[in-house]
Amino acid sequence: MEILVNGTPHLVAEGTTAAQLLVILDLQGKRLALEINQALVPRSQFDTFVLQPHDTVEIVHAIGGG
Repeated sequence: MEILVNGTPHLVAEGTTAAQLLVILDLQGKRLALEINQALVPRSQFDTFVLQPHDTVEIVHAIGGG
């Protein structure tokens, strides 16, 4: 199925979770925020949140500094 990730089309398998998407994108373990269809998904739900066809995913990386 096709989803948009930060404006770029990606093909993922039906039933892919938010956590699996982060593995596919090599982003697991990184400090980031995940928004799907303009709704923030809590990290505690990454393992159970199942992506749907045509979902719009925005991934924002936390950047430290000082």
